[in-house]
Amino acid sequence: MAKLTPYLVSKDARAQADFYINALGGEILSVMTHEQLPDADEAAKDKVLHMSLIAGGMNFFMSDSVHAPLHHGNGIQLSLEFPTEAEARDAFAKLGEGGTVRHPLEPAFWGTLFGQIEDKYGVIWMITNEAQASQA
Repeated sequence: MAKLTPYLVSKDARAQADFYINALGGEILSVMTHEQLPDADEAAKDKVLHMSLIAGGMNFFMSDSVHAPLHHGNGIQLSLEFPTEAEARDAFAKLGEGGTVRHPLEPAFWGTLFGQIEDKYGVIWMITNEAQASQA
């Protein structure tokens, strides 16, 4: 069975990783820079070639966009489901800092909160919480 790990390409992977760690909790596990390549490009030596981090209990990979321009799209969105409403509201607020609310975090017809934001780095997040069992 395959394992899916989001791989985000960034204009500034270190700053973006710090933003996610601050918003969701976590840590950077490892960073490899272009300086470590056998034929390192002097102009890109401090740029991130590969970064591994944990944010919100999930593994992510990141790198800086060095050899091609970065174009954001809406074809992929990251969905986060939190155990509680409070955690969902906290993550929505923190990930939304400097970003754009596409859909406010509010009760959805299927019985959970749902909201959608585009963060300040152009990543689109869908935030929800786990459905609670009825009290019947």
